[in-house]
Amino acid sequence: MSSTKNRTTHRKNRHARTDQAQRPPRHRAAHRRALRREAPTVVALLLDDEDFAALTDHRSFAFDNYAQYLHAVDAFLRHLHAQGHHIAVTLFDPDAYADYCTTTRRPPDSATTRTHYTAEATAAGPSVTYTRQSLTLLRAQLAHEADRRATWESATDALTRAGTCPDCGQDLAHCAFDRASDTLLRLIETVGPGTHHVVCSLPADDGPLLAAVHVHADTDDTIELAENDALVLCTVMAASTATGRTGGVVLRTTHDDERPDTVRGWSLRDGHLHPLTEAEVFNAYCTDAATGDPVPPEHGVVYHAGLPLPPPPVDHIGPTGPFGPLT
Repeated sequence: MSSTKNRTTHRKNRHARTDQAQRPPRHRAAHRRALRREAPTVVALLLDDEDFAALTDHRSFAFDNYAQYLHAVDAFLRHLHAQGHHIAVTLFDPDAYADYCTTTRRPPDSATTRTHYTAEATAAGPSVTYTRQSLTLLRAQLAHEADRRATWESATDALTRAGTCPDCGQDLAHCAFDRASDTLLRLIETVGPGTHHVVCSLPADDGPLLAAVHVHADTDDTIELAENDALVLCTVMAASTATGRTGGVVLRTTHDDERPDTVRGWSLRDGHLHPLTEAEVFNAYCTDAATGDPVPPEHGVVYHAGLPLPPPPVDHIGPTGPFGPLT
């Protein structure tokens, strides 16, 4: 009797252990959910109607209306954000996607291929972190980031072909970037306190390179700026030195008091800023840099001649500029 009872109890315990082994512990599912929240999410966005139209011929692509597509993307991003995910929105470039499919020999009309392209190709490109901003703002931010990345890459390509510096024998790209960084700081110190919008333009084979940075300078000589924008602007300025092409710099200042905005300009030659006259500043600011078409002058904006900058302290200021090394 006792032996039979022991065998029955043993079988029950064995079955219980088997069931426990087959069923994953509850904490494993919780761990998976926790890890999922810590895994970043990358969403590739078709930026405009033209890019969207390039995918509508694919039967595997679920959308045929761009407005509907944007509405769905907006809802999807909000859903991911509500779950606590970190979301990076990248640019889906149909031309780059076609090249990717050719190189990898993957079928283009495939959701799986688009997923691989997003994970492998766009992750290293321009991206914007989603923080529940409107899709209109998100698209503008992504377009700005894409333009900034393209400008930086074009200017960097020009620098990599520059060779050596004739003055010191070092890499001309680094010397030119150092000088450009120092020039930007001396420019802000020269114009003084205020909120400044600095734009540099440089002719290039594939169209003008344009870079801009917002700078706030206080009366105590404190300068606040976006370092990524400053990096691109200094790279374009350095490309002017490396290529020998003449560029231009326009600076618009918004004052803290009731004074109107002021605009000044300089010609960028041989790594130095040469002040423009008031008439030259007016013509430069009222001309579209990309098309050359005239632009109507703004009401309430005052145009002034560029100010002369103090000379740099030394010809070469070291292996890196104030905004970090050129890579």
